[in-house]
Amino acid sequence: MLDIQKIRADFPILSEKVNGKPLVYFDNGATSQKPQVVIDAIATYYQEINANIHRGVHTLSQLATDAYEISRVKIQHHINAKFSHEVLFTSGTTHGINLVTNGFASILKPGDEILVSALEHHSNIVPWQMLCEKTGAILKVIPINEEGELIMETFDALLSEKTKVVTVNHISNALGIINPIKYMIEKAHAVGAAVLIDGAQAVPHLKPDVQDLDCDFYAFSGHKMCGPTGTGILYGKEEWLNKLPPYQGGGEMIKEVTFEKTTYADLPHKFEAGTPNISGGIVLGTAVDYLNHIGFDNIQKQEEKLLEHATKRLLEIEGLKIYGTGKNKASVVSFNIDGIHPYDIGSIIDKLGIAVRTGHHCAQPIMNFFCIPGTIRASFSFYNTIEEIDTMVEAVKKAKTMLS
Repeated sequence: MLDIQKIRADFPILSEKVNGKPLVYFDNGATSQKPQVVIDAIATYYQEINANIHRGVHTLSQLATDAYEISRVKIQHHINAKFSHEVLFTSGTTHGINLVTNGFASILKPGDEILVSALEHHSNIVPWQMLCEKTGAILKVIPINEEGELIMETFDALLSEKTKVVTVNHISNALGIINPIKYMIEKAHAVGAAVLIDGAQAVPHLKPDVQDLDCDFYAFSGHKMCGPTGTGILYGKEEWLNKLPPYQGGGEMIKEVTFEKTTYADLPHKFEAGTPNISGGIVLGTAVDYLNHIGFDNIQKQEEKLLEHATKRLLEIEGLKIYGTGKNKASVVSFNIDGIHPYDIGSIIDKLGIAVRTGHHCAQPIMNFFCIPGTIRASFSFYNTIEEIDTMVEAVKKAKTMLS
């Protein structure tokens, strides 16, 4: 059993008050809070080893370079990548997806097909639409059912020799549905398609094993897993990263530059042009260490309890509907109350110190499917408590009374 109060003491912001009330932070799907060890590590970098990396022979540059590359290896082991050079530092999931779509612009041809799921965040829709506009490829959508689950029979039927890419999130940010990605990867590979997994919402809750999954690309963000904003990782199989052209040109990603011709650096530097977010990359490794110290088995057990309790308590409220009722879910509850706009509920409970997300959650196609303007989304982390959920439920009841 986790000592939740001891863990909560690691997060300074959790003792804050909002509008005179103790903070109840249920917007973890948007970004997680940061433990003191992560906050301290940022300061330590700037106070003790601040220097540019991979370029200097002086001591500080070597210390910074070592710390940055040690973090890369930590993340390699965390996701079980075969090689450290398959781990690319990015500014976040969006950056990673755009890097891949940019590369496929030189591979796809008119009539090729890309399968994307109806559960995707806009960041895993718009870049593929832009790619289709450039190449003449066709975007096809894997639909969902009323429970918010992907319809696998339709996915199977959509796959063909024309399918060149399948892209799907591991966990839906809007509904919390966990997708059967291992099955989807196997089926996609059977027709010769590459697979990109958007893992932004998965990595706070579980450890993805990219070799076991056999995905070709796996993108995620650091700020959702207790790390700094502006950090992320794109995992790519070595063979695919060697095929794709560089995403950006500049310093660091070159081997030799002349005015006649430029040759590119080996992996991973080929995709890491310019001065990176050095402190962020280093401290992302600190965040990974922290989460592994807590233990992902412990994290999952705690979050399963929170999800079960929140679902039960919220359904006590007359007129409340939960969206995303599939069997396999992460700790996210997306809901509405009949006749009340989600924004109004969110605004009132904010006055009571409760932070939830309201709106379409950058997943408008999901809201269009359910014919709603948006939802109230409560997303939980391992540092949340049963008591906080009870506080939220009472606040929602109060808001409903005020707005009815």
